[in-house]
Amino acid sequence: MVIATACFAMNDAITKFVSSEINFGQVILVRSAIAMPLIAVLAVRHGAMRPIRTLFITPVALRVIGEIGGAIMFLAAITHLPLANVYSIFQALPLAVTLGAVMVFGEQVGWRRWLAIAAGFIGVLIIVRPGVAGFNQFSLLALFAVVFCALRDLATKRIPKEIPSLFITLLTTVSVGTAGAMLLHPLGGWAPMSPRTMALLVVAAILLPIGYNCIILSLRIGDISAVAPFRYAALIWATLIGYVVFGEVPDVAMIVGAAIIVGSGLYALYRERIRNNDRPAASASSQPPD
Repeated sequence: MVIATACFAMNDAITKFVSSEINFGQVILVRSAIAMPLIAVLAVRHGAMRPIRTLFITPVALRVIGEIGGAIMFLAAITHLPLANVYSIFQALPLAVTLGAVMVFGEQVGWRRWLAIAAGFIGVLIIVRPGVAGFNQFSLLALFAVVFCALRDLATKRIPKEIPSLFITLLTTVSVGTAGAMLLHPLGGWAPMSPRTMALLVVAAILLPIGYNCIILSLRIGDISAVAPFRYAALIWATLIGYVVFGEVPDVAMIVGAAIIVGSGLYALYRERIRNNDRPAASASSQPPD
């Protein structure tokens, strides 16, 4: 998960950097077109190819929908907002996943974790600042990205184990690239790219499948409640890159809101570990298989 967050932070920084030259629909299309052959070759070499009808298995389809929606909303947000601000809002994802696990999987959550979830979303409101002068409507896109990505992560946990992660990565890349192609014309059409921009997109395309595969492996191997908080590493990467590359200095509201979100998420993880330690062995082993 930590490797995945580093890959995605660098990829998003590249997207933000080239957004002054081309729209994010073109970015999605180009980087996906470069990444697809790389992933396909790896999938063939590792015997990971499966029939295209695999896309219509419900958890796979929901994961693809979540990835497409999350990618579009997130990239639209980072082209208009400081990188660290978007990533701070996005740190509510582990709490959203915990909330989704309650609603979808019937996971038991005590009052302390409910308070942690509530505190986390209060932190989001501090960053978004609805109804005040600092409010930026593009912050809402980051919130929608959280919802879509929570759907993606919950669906990933329910994908049958016999479907290889590489094939899911390939399906995801093809689907997101198709969405980028569909957005190209509404966002202003194709624009000529400089050699520098093309080189950066090649780097982004290489980082993308690494990040996809790492995040899929982490969610399929580890428990959602244990793995999800390691996403907070993304905030460190985004803040450093934003400062070094774009000269973005976080404001007080962002720092306070991010601290509340991260603190509540870490406390939720702590309570989850206590719950697992207190659970009798027989009860722990009776959980339904994923």
